[in-house]
Amino acid sequence: MPERPFGMRTQLSRRQDDAASFVRSPITNQGDNPLVTESRGPVRLVLEDGSSYEGIRLGAEGETTGEVVFNTSMTGYQEMLTDPSYGGQILVPTYPLIGNYGVNPADVESRRIQVQGFVVREDCDRPSHSLSEGTVHDYLLENGVVGIAGVDTRAITRKLRSSGVMMGIITPKEKAEALKQLSAAPRYGEFDVVHNVSTREPYQWDGDAGERSRAFGDLQGRAWRSREHWSEAEDGLSGLGAVSGANGSEGASGMSDNTGRKLQIVVNDYGVKLNILRSLRARGCDVTVVRDDASADEILALEPDGVLLSPGPGDPIFLAAAVESAKKLVGTVPLMGICLGHQVVARALGADTFKLHFGHRGGNQPVKDLETGRVYITAQNHGYAVQSEGLPPDLKVSHINLNDGTVEGLRHTKLPVMTIQYHSEASPGPHDSEYLFDRFVDMVRASTRLCAPEFAKTVTDRIL
Repeated sequence: MPERPFGMRTQLSRRQDDAASFVRSPITNQGDNPLVTESRGPVRLVLEDGSSYEGIRLGAEGETTGEVVFNTSMTGYQEMLTDPSYGGQILVPTYPLIGNYGVNPADVESRRIQVQGFVVREDCDRPSHSLSEGTVHDYLLENGVVGIAGVDTRAITRKLRSSGVMMGIITPKEKAEALKQLSAAPRYGEFDVVHNVSTREPYQWDGDAGERSRAFGDLQGRAWRSREHWSEAEDGLSGLGAVSGANGSEGASGMSDNTGRKLQIVVNDYGVKLNILRSLRARGCDVTVVRDDASADEILALEPDGVLLSPGPGDPIFLAAAVESAKKLVGTVPLMGICLGHQVVARALGADTFKLHFGHRGGNQPVKDLETGRVYITAQNHGYAVQSEGLPPDLKVSHINLNDGTVEGLRHTKLPVMTIQYHSEASPGPHDSEYLFDRFVDMVRASTRLCAPEFAKTVTDRIL
């Protein structure tokens, strides 16, 4: 069966991607693939504290090492598997049944599976969904990803909650040999993971299979509804860019001036999730993605109206080049940071970061927006956070986590800079925090070089 790309990109260099660089479509006819009939022999997950969990092989043969983390979401396993923020990690979903609705080309968050390994209680070998094109086992197998099934994932989760995240190995070898091999493996948090998941070439985002799905139609609908507050702000103001209308336009608010030009947003790719790009496109923006180590001069040469620093894996302490670039972007162009991008902006402005005991990973984290007083249920995936102590005077905490009080968002009081620690683009959800993309677009539109002064003041008053 031929390979099929899960995403489509137009390179600025006009270089066509090799189809093999995209996540491969699962085999739907098991009789056509002798691999799926292979015996799934015994393997084990061994943690660095010596604990061992025996199960059966899931996905590819072989072994893998990484930092073992857990995610408490009940759905979205394909989005988890393809989330670049899991680069270098072995993922343990706490929900016991994985794969019951199969896998499909629209539910991906990057061009390939990103996890180092996958650990489940039970994988479904007979998925039931109209869009399903295969099983999780086949999906991992075809992409060369090692996993294990049949283990007590909640016991693993309890251990990680009490002892903290730790290194682990999935292997068919005996425990003693596995521990020896694990001790010699590179430790997560001691090297740069971002460079392994970022794009190597800049590209213009022109959509993917996800933008041909019902979910994207729903996303566009939510974006339209969230823009209704613009009608009053724009009523009676002259010389301003029109907000896109419903008659055949692509987004909710992307026109930035009276020439009909769309907002140009540059995304610095530290491990960007595709739904961030889709969310910006749903709001009518043109989106260009650049590599993680792109300099501020390279970014500004693209003449962006706004810049978004994306999520990604690992410790921001290794991203000196990104921090230096962010320092030069602050105050030059409207700036938004998400997750790792939030930490990069914070460090660029003089804040410190630290490693969490077991991280925030799941779709049920309560976050309070201190500017509105509202509480949102959010999707999160990070192991590091910004220190609340010692923030610069002009950098204010805008959001906090109600579970542990950690910083979940920042806002500069004088410059167009906003950041969040969680995922406003959450796919498959919750969708509570999509309004933050509207807030970012508002901030970009309010830039005095883009629109009339009276409109900029109206929008700024709404944001602040």
